[in-house]
Amino acid sequence: MVSEALTPAGAAELAGAFKVLGDPVRLRVLSLIAARRGGEVCVCEITDAFDLTGPTISYHLRQLREAGLVDCQRRGTWVYYWIIPAKLTWLSRFLDPAAAPATATP
Repeated sequence: MVSEALTPAGAAELAGAFKVLGDPVRLRVLSLIAARRGGEVCVCEITDAFDLTGPTISYHLRQLREAGLVDCQRRGTWVYYWIIPAKLTWLSRFLDPAAAPATATP
């Protein structure tokens, strides 16, 4: 999984990211954004895809942002989201024994 044991800080960071991904709504939101193939998704599209209130969607998006999995930019009234590929690669390398070591945070 990794070339050497995780430091306490590294383990805490990985655990935090995986904890964020442990919620089904956040996984769906992340997959909706990632399915855009490097593009951006308007928060209005994300909200429309769920039977949840706007504040609930905002909460989940904030969790994904704070974990470094997505980023966003406000343009006028709307906010656009995109994935952070380096962070997803870092997480996947931790789980893939054939991948390069996941020793440093992206």
